[in-house]
Amino acid sequence: MRVGYGAASTAGADGVVDHLDPSWLTGDPPWLGLFQRWLGEAVAARIPEPNAMVLGTADAHGIPMTRTVLCKGADPRGIVFFTGYDSAKGRALEANPVASVTFPWIALERQVHFCGAVEKVDPAETAAYWNARPRGSQLSARASAQSEPIESRAALEAQAARVAAEFGDAEPVPVPSQWGGYRLLPWRVEFWQGRADRLHNRAVAEFEGGEWVTRRLQP
Repeated sequence: MRVGYGAASTAGADGVVDHLDPSWLTGDPPWLGLFQRWLGEAVAARIPEPNAMVLGTADAHGIPMTRTVLCKGADPRGIVFFTGYDSAKGRALEANPVASVTFPWIALERQVHFCGAVEKVDPAETAAYWNARPRGSQLSARASAQSEPIESRAALEAQAARVAAEFGDAEPVPVPSQWGGYRLLPWRVEFWQGRADRLHNRAVAEFEGGEWVTRRLQP
């Protein structure tokens, strides 16, 4: 199904005043301010899961896989997410520590794409996020051998019940040894703005020769 973007085209213009432009990419790093602004506007627009991003990895054999995860932090260093280190994505990142993520804010006619190296966050950062999670999420993370097969939903629920009984209602739930955060350290960040007649706006920041370079891309 074909989806239109922007207003109806007249005399080669689509009526948009604020066309995405590389001049919007300012600061150090130049992508952070606009990303934070667009994320805030996605939250204000009440888009479901505005911090959801599609994470792409490739395993040791070069086989790609994508899945949706939640962004849990964005700062000058990069984009943070948390998962099981023994999960499919964790194993791929261990073998090939580079990734891409896409924030698909299609309802706002916007996307942001990141590409870069990936490293584990330090244990203190993982612990700070873990301690802020709801207790139920903590218990589920300890109960699940993420990405491994299980015979049934009933077996999964029984596994979770055993872990819940182990810790009771009050005992702190410690961070699992094979669970934690990753930070994508971007060397390329592209902003996309949908426009009429597929004449979309694209602006990219790339880290080249020790500095950030910004430019417009053709659609």
